[in-house]
Amino acid sequence: INKEPGAEEKYKEVQEAYETLSDDQKRAAYDQYGPDGANGFGGQGGLGGVDGGAGFGGLAMAIRLLQNNIRDFVILEKASEIGGTWRENQYPGAACDVQSHLYSLSFSPKTDWSKRYAEAPEIYQYIQTLTAEHQLQPYIRFNTEVSAAHYLENLCLWQLTLNQNETLTAQFVIFASGPLHVPQIPRIAGIEKFKGKVFHSSQWDHNYDLSNKNVASIGTGGSAIQYIPEIAEKVKQLYVLQRTAAWVIPRDERRYLPIEKTLFNRFDWFRKLHRARLYWTNESRVVPIMKPQVMKYAQKLAEAYIRHQVKDPVTADKLIPNYIMGCKRILVSNKYYPSFNRKNVELVTDDILELTEDSIITKDGKKRAIDCLIYGTGFVTDPRIYLKSFSCTGLNHVELTDAWQDGAESYYGISTKGFPNLFQLLGPNTVLGHNSVIFMIESQVNYILQLIEMAEKTQSQAIVVKADIQDQFNQYLQSQFTDTIWQSGCVSWYQQADGKNFSLWPSYTWKYWLKTRKANPADYRFLNSKQDSQAIN
Repeated sequence: INKEPGAEEKYKEVQEAYETLSDDQKRAAYDQYGPDGANGFGGQGGLGGVDGGAGFGGLAMAIRLLQNNIRDFVILEKASEIGGTWRENQYPGAACDVQSHLYSLSFSPKTDWSKRYAEAPEIYQYIQTLTAEHQLQPYIRFNTEVSAAHYLENLCLWQLTLNQNETLTAQFVIFASGPLHVPQIPRIAGIEKFKGKVFHSSQWDHNYDLSNKNVASIGTGGSAIQYIPEIAEKVKQLYVLQRTAAWVIPRDERRYLPIEKTLFNRFDWFRKLHRARLYWTNESRVVPIMKPQVMKYAQKLAEAYIRHQVKDPVTADKLIPNYIMGCKRILVSNKYYPSFNRKNVELVTDDILELTEDSIITKDGKKRAIDCLIYGTGFVTDPRIYLKSFSCTGLNHVELTDAWQDGAESYYGISTKGFPNLFQLLGPNTVLGHNSVIFMIESQVNYILQLIEMAEKTQSQAIVVKADIQDQFNQYLQSQFTDTIWQSGCVSWYQQADGKNFSLWPSYTWKYWLKTRKANPADYRFLNSKQDSQAIN
């Protein structure tokens, strides 16, 4: 990485000239002058790195790059503003189900969180503050979507295709789009006939007035249990269409006292102590997940909570899940269950048959008139599906979706065999069901920085995980799911169609931190553009 004074200005000039060349001219420049002459940057082509996405992951990566005096990078954001999932999910009642002081960056904390669990507007404001304080705006290209990524083996560079067939070359590429950004839209017979309003929770239409409307909400996941109580107070009638019940536990809604905020701000050790207490409390939740027999006791309490909150015993029975608590994500809300005590809220558990111009019909033959249909159905989480139209080729022109034909796999969710210098944040098997993903993101960012430094120190232009190392890792990782609650029989978004869990880290997060704290050079192959860069299995 070129860190000399004036390097950034030099880079901009050379980059502009370099990007006007055709692929053949780029190769000719490389053959004649080597990487320095072709790229104008010590061993790098085009940009040093591309960070895809301006959500928590992308911004955390950018901040740490700057803190390490690495400035030749760009963040490509397909939307017109920052925020990631907190930009998209602005539905009524949107909030985080991880405690505020854990759902923030340890190296750029917020000391004045208003409450234990922050709501979407406050989290979004925190993201904006991060961007401003660390002066990230100049590094972000908005309205720029990457449609393809191809690894040029002879140059050890990635070539990205952007909007309107613009191309960009880079040495390192980091996918930071996250797994929750493509809405899951169910196929419903007759949807094309329906003349009312239709939208997904992540695409909430705030200009549409729900007052005095008959509304049908499909789904009872993390988003739905938050917006249902909010809109129930406004609508004329709300039909909650439930396919599978969710376990919902009480939420700590306490607000932080002014004195607490003052202490967090003045004494960093006090804030860190509070954060540590929250972290280890959350880590303890893994025990019943790894030992299902322990969870049965907590489940009895959860059942009693439902029956206490919901007055109608028939409705309460329908709201009690038929799977072990923890098999699907455990949700938190104080408002969800009491919503079903309202006269204008009906829980519907029969399957949907079809939609007409103004109604929804269930398989029991009942017809319910509706003005609006809301999808609270979550997101497509299998990358083989949401990346289906995205061409990403690595060594030997292998498509990433083909490499993942039997399921998405990587090395600690970061590196993938056959794809040099391509890194991910919250990649396969690094999402959590019990603690803060920000902790995982920070561990991954630190690991990626080590890989970049490793390539520099070895005077290599590319680094790729060894195939046997990745395979051994994933065999061990999948074995860790055996006898856990996650494999107890339910179907969740953690799994692909054949039941393989591709999403979750199957253990304690402190173990992940230990494993990724120090990257092992022996796990990787180092490539150079002047040598054969074929992958060796």
